[in-house]
Amino acid sequence: MKASPAARSWIAAGVRHELLTRVLPALRHDMVGPVSVMRMGMLMLKRQVESPHIDAQACSERVALIESQIGELIEGVRLLRNWELATSDEGIARSALVQLCVSLLRPAFSLQGVQLDVAPELEQPTADDEPRWPRAAALRYLLLCGLNYLHDASPEEPTVISIAPEAEDGLLLRMGPAPHGELNGNAMSEAAVVHRAPRALAIDAVALQGLADDLGYEISVGDDSTVRIRLGAD
Repeated sequence: MKASPAARSWIAAGVRHELLTRVLPALRHDMVGPVSVMRMGMLMLKRQVESPHIDAQACSERVALIESQIGELIEGVRLLRNWELATSDEGIARSALVQLCVSLLRPAFSLQGVQLDVAPELEQPTADDEPRWPRAAALRYLLLCGLNYLHDASPEEPTVISIAPEAEDGLLLRMGPAPHGELNGNAMSEAAVVHRAPRALAIDAVALQGLADDLGYEISVGDDSTVRIRLGAD
């Protein structure tokens, strides 16, 4: 029986949920950081206030620190809205898209013996004249899905996933073995990688294609080692 459009949408929603589950640790870390700084600032402020000789300047500095961290925490909460597909946005540049997704995935991938290698031109700060692509949330999910697909298909040995620009509106993701001794310093040793826990809910080619179709983007999967993504919606 062929899946109905509604069923395909539910499948794509499940893929998005799995992707969000995988990046939540990084998102949570970015939000917990300011809380830790605020707790330390509050403790120091309390000591200053309880001191027989209150140092007004020191108290003011502590308050300024706490206010800045509250601002960062509020910004982090607001950024969670950017993961909603219905949210309107100003679009995102190709380099910024790659840098954001890599920053979310690199720590977890490194622990699994998978290194992310980004082309130098995609690591540069976004230029003012760099094209911006609409529907940033959809593009984030699409690139995250492509990277996780290659991650889940990688053998249980040190692996490199490279990310390079292709034409004016594309990205080429390619998986290959890591050169001996050139893994990221945060990666596990080869012996540890062999014993890594298997992914219970792997993202396969069907899941990747289903998400792309639901979002309205064109992708191309080649022999389980390459993924091509066009940033322009069909």
